[in-house]
Amino acid sequence: MMETLNLLLFVVEAIAYFALMVTLLHFRHRLGLGVFLTALGVMHFMETYLAAVFYVSLPFGDVSPGSSVFFSGKLMMILMLYLQEDAATVRQPIYGLFLGNLLTVGIAWVLQLHQPLQMSTNHTPDVDFLKEMGWLMVWGTALLYVDSLGIILLYEKLGDFFRRRVVLRFLISGFVLLTFDQIGFFAALHYFLDVPIAAFWGGWKAKMLAVCLYAAMFAFYEYRVRRIGAAGSARSISDVFGDLTFRERYNDLLERTGRDMLTGVYDRTRMEMEAPLMLLEALKQGSFATVLIIDADHFKDVNDGYGHLQGDEVLKAIAARLGTTLRSSDRVFRFGGEEFVAVCPGTDHEEGLLLAERLRWTIATSVKTPDDRPITVSIGVATADEDGVDFTAVLTAADGRLYAAKKSGRNCVVGRSGVVKLS
Repeated sequence: MMETLNLLLFVVEAIAYFALMVTLLHFRHRLGLGVFLTALGVMHFMETYLAAVFYVSLPFGDVSPGSSVFFSGKLMMILMLYLQEDAATVRQPIYGLFLGNLLTVGIAWVLQLHQPLQMSTNHTPDVDFLKEMGWLMVWGTALLYVDSLGIILLYEKLGDFFRRRVVLRFLISGFVLLTFDQIGFFAALHYFLDVPIAAFWGGWKAKMLAVCLYAAMFAFYEYRVRRIGAAGSARSISDVFGDLTFRERYNDLLERTGRDMLTGVYDRTRMEMEAPLMLLEALKQGSFATVLIIDADHFKDVNDGYGHLQGDEVLKAIAARLGTTLRSSDRVFRFGGEEFVAVCPGTDHEEGLLLAERLRWTIATSVKTPDDRPITVSIGVATADEDGVDFTAVLTAADGRLYAAKKSGRNCVVGRSGVVKLS
């Protein structure tokens, strides 16, 4: 009977917590986001205290409402905050909690130097307990930081598979990260306070139950409460779900910008932004990065003989062959006119020459003019760090070798040792 009553109270606590916090989040533009963040923060000491000393018996084990209800609710509310704001806003409460808990530990150490007065016979200051709680809170907040990053990244990754099913993504993310958190936080409870191992499974089951409750309430909020606010908008609710998060909006914008309108590959501006970083990252990892410059041979003759529209089709075909031949980690950019640049991280010079030759052969055997004449390309190859340690130096070396390929009769690849293939 007592276990059933405790379970009922557990559900009531979860509903009450979620209802209050989501109300503050929903009206953040009227009340100010600080009200929500403050309410989120002041619960942290009680969560940690209850997780350390307060346990109740449920049908599936002994659990602490502090960990199972309130901490679980806090993590799910951080995910909701991310969905409605962005990652920069989410960092604020996490950093604030972490610094506040470090301050708690520091003050507890200083307080030990005092000789406190005994003002009441029933209340004796327990500085050791305060210090223990401080360290638990620091550990809990460090886990919260990892949990928050993990739950956001997992939610976004699940979008690749369940783009429109935000409630399912919410539920799965909670299951995974709160399982991780249960392992991490229980280890600290067992170490500092000797909480028995048996409490681990009860706490984990309670957290999974809490996630189910929070996901159900999240679904109600999204499909009932937020829909009312969206009714006056011309956009459908599916459109709202599609751009809920900053990361999704940013990635969508990034994918639609920096593209060459004709060929669909990245443009020169994007190259100047990304290629130097790709080379730098490869060198930091102790690897190579090879740059190819690909130039269509006698392209002016194509434009003059068949028209610019046919010339555009040739460029599209070349770009398509580059996209299918290169690896997913490689990047192709349109350098200008009939020239393309491919940046291939993790590729040494010999591998780059083989890749360039495969590109040359693929284009020569599959791209044709309207009268079935083959289109060929010349390719210059250079590699970091042997040909330079920055993108400009490597690109210059590759450009010089492209010029040498042109002088050598075209339809060939030139690397550091000269012509690789001459047809």
